[in-house]
Amino acid sequence: MSDLDKSILDNLKKLDGIGDTTAKKLISGGFQTITQLSTANADDLALNSGLPLNTANRIISNAREYLIKRSFITAFEDLQKRKEAERFTFGVKALDELIGGGIETKSTIEIAGEYRTGKTQIAHQICVTVQLPKERGGLDSKAIFLDCEKTFRPERIMDIAKRFELDPEKVLNNIFIKKIYSTDDLFLVFGALEDIIDNNNIKLLIVDSIISHLRSEFVGRETLSERQAKLSKMLGFLSKLADNKNIAVVYTNQVLSDPSINWGNPTKPTGGNIMAHAATFRIMLRKGKENTRIARLIDCSFLPEREIVYEITENGLEDFEKK
Repeated sequence: MSDLDKSILDNLKKLDGIGDTTAKKLISGGFQTITQLSTANADDLALNSGLPLNTANRIISNAREYLIKRSFITAFEDLQKRKEAERFTFGVKALDELIGGGIETKSTIEIAGEYRTGKTQIAHQICVTVQLPKERGGLDSKAIFLDCEKTFRPERIMDIAKRFELDPEKVLNNIFIKKIYSTDDLFLVFGALEDIIDNNNIKLLIVDSIISHLRSEFVGRETLSERQAKLSKMLGFLSKLADNKNIAVVYTNQVLSDPSINWGNPTKPTGGNIMAHAATFRIMLRKGKENTRIARLIDCSFLPEREIVYEITENGLEDFEKK
């Protein structure tokens, strides 16, 4: 028996009632982790492992109880885990300051705004800045860009890379692109992300935009509950992925007009309360004068609401300097 096989066997035997024989049956049936057992269907588990149905039910129950108990940690342990988080720059000092010092791993960032407010521009730029050396504010890492609206442009990446004095071809080779054609397609891609992240030094995941397919596929009030359930599942997965893999997840969001607002900006992010409570940082963009854009931090549990001005140029996003 290899060291890997023994490790899998020993891990399964942590559950009450599982010895060598039962563990080997579970492994032969395709169940190699306690997490897999906790989410298994009892009929499938019994069929694939050859175990009685009542035994399968007991194993699933024990697996769930085991994971729940292990999910509690002390506040001090949480503090130690928080120290694993890293930050990298937007390439815009004002945006970095807006969220407390740059984009943070183990967090999710929602960037919402109308058409041409700069959401995709930010997404492109941070795919470059995450690749910067650490001494220049990056993480010397790679990025994944899930393109739900056919917005990715390698030419734009090359322009931004030149500004930061990076090799454009090398930068492009460090960004993994996947075009997403439907909500179901997005969920399928989610299933493959962990392996890609583990094997490629990924520190940034972009979803541009997370709600576009949901809005086109689920139209009308009668489909709202199903749409929101799927959105909740997406956001929950991304939050867990960010935390477990120590990466930053940035997703863009569209806006809608709120007729109840009589003054100020009448737009608000789509997605309702489910979207509103999901992200670590929520940033709302709007157009300013000429090439300027205004970014407002509209929600963060530990930072005040405030706004900054930046500029979009042929070199990407830059700090705005009053002429």
